This record gives sequence, structure tokens and C-alpha cells, in this order.
Amino acid sequence: MGVRRKLIVLHTCFSLALTAILLLALRPALAKIVREAEADHAALALRLVAAEARAGGPRADLSALALSASARGRGLEVRAGSAEDLGLDPGVAALARTRPWTPTGVPAESDAGGGEIAALFVAWDEGDGGFVTARAKIEAARSAVRRLYGLVALALLSFYGLIAAAFEVFVLPRQVYSPIRRMLAADEAVQDGRASDEIIPESAIPADELGDIMRSRNRSIVSLRRHEAALADALARLEEVATDLRRKNHLLETARRNLADADRLASLGMMSAGIAHELNTPLAVLKGLVEKLADDPAHRVDAAEAELMVRVVRRLERLSESLLDFARARPPETARVRLRPLVEEALTLVRLDRGTADVQMTDLVPERMELDCDGDRVVQVLVNLVRNAVDAARRGAGRSSNAAQPAVVIEATHIRRDGTDWIALTVTDNGPGIEPAVLSRMFEPFVSTTLDARGTGLGLAVAEGIVREHGGVMLARNRPGRTGAVFEVVLPAPHEPAADATDSNVEATRDAR
Repeated sequence: MGVRRKLIVLHTCFSLALTAILLLALRPALAKIVREAEADHAALALRLVAAEARAGGPRADLSALALSASARGRGLEVRAGSAEDLGLDPGVAALARTRPWTPTGVPAESDAGGGEIAALFVAWDEGDGGFVTARAKIEAARSAVRRLYGLVALALLSFYGLIAAAFEVFVLPRQVYSPIRRMLAADEAVQDGRASDEIIPESAIPADELGDIMRSRNRSIVSLRRHEAALADALARLEEVATDLRRKNHLLETARRNLADADRLASLGMMSAGIAHELNTPLAVLKGLVEKLADDPAHRVDAAEAELMVRVVRRLERLSESLLDFARARPPETARVRLRPLVEEALTLVRLDRGTADVQMTDLVPERMELDCDGDRVVQVLVNLVRNAVDAARRGAGRSSNAAQPAVVIEATHIRRDGTDWIALTVTDNGPGIEPAVLSRMFEPFVSTTLDARGTGLGLAVAEGIVREHGGVMLARNRPGRTGAVFEVVLPAPHEPAADATDSNVEATRDAR
């Protein structure tokens, strides 16, 4: 285990460091004892030489006595001679002369190998006039000290080795290694999904900080399992709710389809009413031509009237087909057409239907402006807008004797909104404007201020639906001061609009409203 190796290294380093500190602490005391013993041995040797010199008389040979003393004392060096021969310091020599045959100590030196040499002792022989030096180095004492160092180091290392072994055998396995292994086994049980082994029993938890960690782990596992159970219960309830929602969604989808069918029937009814409403204008044109023929059987139909009758019949065919278009829910059949002829056709139909001799109708649509659309349906939109504008302009003129002539203006320009090109077609009248209560509901079915024989409230709803099918939008607003109403039809511009220099001023782009 990694923990065991770390503890062994820690024990070893601690034992070595403590042994080195203890040996360093003992060394000065032991060295002092050895030095004092060597100093005493050297001083004793000088005293013996002094005693022999006194016994031999004034003519005793100091050199012979020194050699004799050296021979008798192992590790003892005794020399005799002058101060110059012995290399004595003048101060030490002068001090020795003041105390005949009294050992005078000289500070210890170090030899060439770094080992310390015992202190040198000097004595003065006043009778012979010479000096005697003694220096002792007791190898046995020094060897004993070295052996003592080794024994102390061995004892310390053995002592700490025994302590480490006791920890490894009796303390750490139970208090450290076993709890760690138990925790690892419990974690493996958590990973393997063995719920019975993931909680550490209280009997295997020690009463220390490691035991606190194990208890905290047990509490975390218990809390985690409790949350998992709560989550599983919540998921089960959520599954029940999801099943119930799917059942209710199925019921709602069934109801939605039923409502869609009902709405389709209602829309079909509205479309039928709208188609009937739109049939009035072409039928009125045919009626007028037929009545003209009935009044004057000899009257022949000229080319213009014949062309008008053909256009009216074709329009009736398209209106009848719109019911099939609605039933099949097919998109409008679009083609690239010029917008101005569509406007002129719508104005012609309104003139025949409404008799607009008293209304000034102005067509400002550029000659070459083109549009991708279903032409017949766009004519249907224009007929509804122009017819409403004519009626509104006449109402405005009838309310005041000073009012201007009823007027309707149709314009078309290119605009750009949100990075897309559009064509904005506006129909403006000088009538009384739109009531605020009606303005927000202008394009809802059966919303009209003229629900009489000539207004059913379906024209604008049908027109708005056609514009929406073409991907456009229809807007309604009042002119400033409610001096008339403006209906705006915004349709996507062709990707490659035709350009004409003569119409460039009229087709200039204006700011989006």
C-alpha cells in the first residue's frame, strides 16, 4: 500500500535524524573527557620526569629522562631541549621559567589529518636551564569513544526499529490499513451496485478521525440512496402523469380534428357566402348587357361588349372554381403578370356595378410593374377594395354640401422591409374614414358599416384571405384627421422585377410605414 511505504520512509528518516542529533549532542562531552584524560596523562609524565631529575641531582640528563618517559607511557611523547629546539612560543617559555618544574598547559592543536591532538604541557628545569614538553594521545580512549558512538547509534536505530515494527504489526494494520481497505471495498460495492456491502458497519469503524470520515461517508451514501428512491418515485409519478397526458392529448387531438372539421364547414359556409357576394358584380354586368339586348333586339353586340362579356363569364368560372380550391386546399396558381391591367379590369367592373360617373378614380400604378400572383384573385381583391372606397367616398360627399368630389386613388410602389422587397398597393378614398371601433376588426367576416342590400360584410374578409394565401398582408388605416381611409396590400415582389426608365420616378422606394 502507498500509505505503508510512506510510513516506513517516514519512520526511517525520523530515526536517522534523531540518531544524528543525539550523537552530535554527545560528541562535545565525550571529546572533553578524552582531552582531560590525555592532559592529565601528559602532566603526570612531566611530574615524573621532574621527580627523577630532582633525584638525580643538578647534572641529570633531561633528554635521557624524556626518552625514558616516552618509552614507559604508550601514546606519550616527552621531549627535552631549548625553547628554539622545541618550537615554544616565547610567551609560553617565559611563563614556564617563572614556575620551575610546574606543568604549563598550551592550547590543543590539530594534526594534519584533522584529528585533535591533546594539549602540550611545558616544564622548566632551573638547574639545567632547559625545557621539557609532554604530549599524550590515548588511542584506547579514543577507540572507546568511537565504539560508544556506534553502540549509541545502533541502540537508537534498534529502538526505533522496534517501535516501527510494533506500529506495523499491532497499531497500523488495525487503526489505518484495515479501515482504508474496508472503505475501498465499500466504494467498489457502490460502483458494482451491491447495496448490501456499501455501508461500513459500525463495528469496523475506529474511534478516531479516520472513523469520522467513514461515518460521514456512510451518511452520504444513505442520503444519496434516499434521494435516489425519491427520484425514482417522482419518475414513476411523472410516467403516470405522462401517460395521462398522452391520453388527454389524444382526446384533445380528436376534439381538435372535430373542431377543425366544424371550422372547415363554417369556413365553407363563409366562402360560399363570399362567392355569392362576389357573383353580384359580374352578374350585374351581364344583366345590364342582356337587358340592353332585350330592350333593343336589333342592337348588335360590338367587339368591346363581347370582350367584356367573355371576361365576365371567365370571372364567373373562376369564382365557381374557388369553392373547389377551398375544398382541395391548393395554393393559388401564380404567374408573372403586370399589375396595371389588373387594376384597370377591377375599375371597369366597379364602374359597371356601381355606376361611378360621379366618382373620380385615378390609377397611378406604373405601366411595367409586375407581380407574381393569381391574376383573377388579385382582381377580386381590388374589386372589393375599390367598391368599398367608392361607397365610402360617396358617403363622405353626401354628409356635407361643401364636400369635394368623391375620389379614389390607386398607387403601387416598391418598398423594402426587413431585407425583403415588397410591392405595396394602396387604395385611398376621401370618405369619412373608418370608425375606431371597427378599425381593429375590419377583416373579420360580417363586419361592415353598410349591411344593406349592397353590403354583406364579407368582401374584406375574402380579400384578406386571398392576400394571405399569396404570402402578403393587408392593412387598413385612416388618413390624418379622418379625411378618408387607406387600404394597403403588401405582396412579395418578384425576384427579378422589370425595370423601366419611364417609371423610375413613380416606382421609387418609399420608407416602410
